Amino acid sequence: MRPAATMSAQRAAPTVRINLLAVLRRRSVPLTIAMFVCVAYFLLPLLWLVIASTKSDSGLFNTFGYSVQTRDFQLWHNVRQVFSYGDGQFVRWLVNTVFYAVASAGGAAVLATAGGYGFAKFDFVGKRAAFAVVVVSIMVPGIALTIPSYLLFAKLGIVNTPLSIILPSLVSPFGIYLMRVYAADAIDDSLLEAARIDGAGEVRIFFQIALRLLAPGVVTVVLFTLVATWNNYFLPFIMLNDPSLFPVTVGLAQWNAQASGGGGAEAVFSLVITGSLISVLPLAVAFLLLQRYWQSGLSAGSVKT
Repeated sequence: MRPAATMSAQRAAPTVRINLLAVLRRRSVPLTIAMFVCVAYFLLPLLWLVIASTKSDSGLFNTFGYSVQTRDFQLWHNVRQVFSYGDGQFVRWLVNTVFYAVASAGGAAVLATAGGYGFAKFDFVGKRAAFAVVVVSIMVPGIALTIPSYLLFAKLGIVNTPLSIILPSLVSPFGIYLMRVYAADAIDDSLLEAARIDGAGEVRIFFQIALRLLAPGVVTVVLFTLVATWNNYFLPFIMLNDPSLFPVTVGLAQWNAQASGGGGAEAVFSLVITGSLISVLPLAVAFLLLQRYWQSGLSAGSVKT
């Protein structure tokens, strides 16, 4: 039996190698081209932003966009100017943006996780109707609710305050939908029943059991909300009129309007470009840090299930 098994294994090994080589050699030229087009679509603007940040105002208009000027390398000078221009306005705007984004992402993650967990693991009157409202709300663009939100907040007296930026960002219909779908598969009903039999309350079950299993989904909601709040322009543009409360998006737009105004206005195009590059870096760092927990949570969840 052993020699026969060994011979059959030896005959099967070349077949496996041939099939593996066939899979590796199988390539789709159209898909490869499409992939490179997508990569270029996302990376070329970022590359232009990095190169443009190294130029002066005259270099931005007198040189090719993707050409690096080694003799007139102004990156460090532009960075210093960004942080010192206007008595450090950019630093204040950056701090405001971090505060708005972190508060909104944290609050939205908590509400979306609780809502999605409730929809997935509890039965109550009007559950289907309420979830249908959530699904329909996903189709409504947030920009369409900005003016009604402004009118409502004006009556409440919270316009031109941080609350006018944070409160609308706390509600994430897509986050609730995502967490409902994720909780339905990630949390076994038998685990919840065992916890209830042991005498654990619903609040304790949620915070000590459910949240650990839902960690990858929570990180996903945090990432989506963080990026959306960080890049939001129209909502703070409508809600805020105090420059000390501006986020980076509105502040840089104000600098750009000042540079484009003419009539003796100071040209700060290089500062706008460099400030845009600096504002992108915290998002990239946050994504890299959260991605580690995201991937580890996904792998841990796959092993447990």
